[in-house]
Amino acid sequence: MVRRGEILFSYEFLDNWGSELKGMNKNKRGKPFIFPDSFILVIGYIRYSFHLPYRQTEGIIKTTGKTLPEKSPSYGHICKRINKLNVNINNGHVKKEEEEEEDDDGYIIIAADSTGIKVTNRGQWMDEKWKVLNRKGYLKIHIAVNIKTKEILALEVTDEKVHDGRMLKKLVDQVLDNPGMMIESVLADGAHDTNTNFQFLEQKEITPGIKVRKNSIISIRNNSLRNREVRLQTKDDLLKWKAKRKYGHRWIAETAFSTIKRTFGEYVSATRFQNMVKEMMIKVSLYNLFRY
Repeated sequence: MVRRGEILFSYEFLDNWGSELKGMNKNKRGKPFIFPDSFILVIGYIRYSFHLPYRQTEGIIKTTGKTLPEKSPSYGHICKRINKLNVNINNGHVKKEEEEEEDDDGYIIIAADSTGIKVTNRGQWMDEKWKVLNRKGYLKIHIAVNIKTKEILALEVTDEKVHDGRMLKKLVDQVLDNPGMMIESVLADGAHDTNTNFQFLEQKEITPGIKVRKNSIISIRNNSLRNREVRLQTKDDLLKWKAKRKYGHRWIAETAFSTIKRTFGEYVSATRFQNMVKEMMIKVSLYNLFRY
């Protein structure tokens, strides 16, 4: 916890303040940037960690940032810049050095899952009192987690109507886009049990750790890889299959969800969908930063 506090109030961005601004303003039309993106990202980390409104965030930066090269930004400036950041959830550190030394082959096992995030934290009592449904809907965040480091390697944000199975391909592709990243196995629940997903994993030469539905049967219309998993889970010993695939480690994804919700809350403060996506990316980026 002490280390997390050090990360939130780190002034490392000052070291590259001038060079970063020079690169950002190169060939830029209009008014030049006066604050680098790294500084704005730190402000975003502070805001979401302490659940602060923009005006209170401005007050903290104004008080603690008296040694900054420029006058502290206003709350409106902070809001606009945060929502325009290009956020990398992996912070440029996909794997720890000690992990690279242990895993010479570079293959990892990932767990894929999703959870709901409230788009507002208001009205819950009125909904309960008058027995009305929440009409605002929910966000749905889909993640792929490295089961060894608990780092979130891929993130997709959708509305609550998007089915989990449709997002598996995007999550796997995101993980594989990281340099030198290779996937040994994907662990996922029955919501990801589709022929399309099994066919995709077969093409990528990835072992599926997907729990098939209870009424699944072996059929010539099914993907051959799925037929094999159906046989192993329904005809043979399911417990042996779980042990072989390390299926119990799928709950690492639930651990990541629990950590994010306890640290940052179960809701987003943004009102526009694109800003909600940006907010979740910053929160996941900070969660990954805390893993180091």
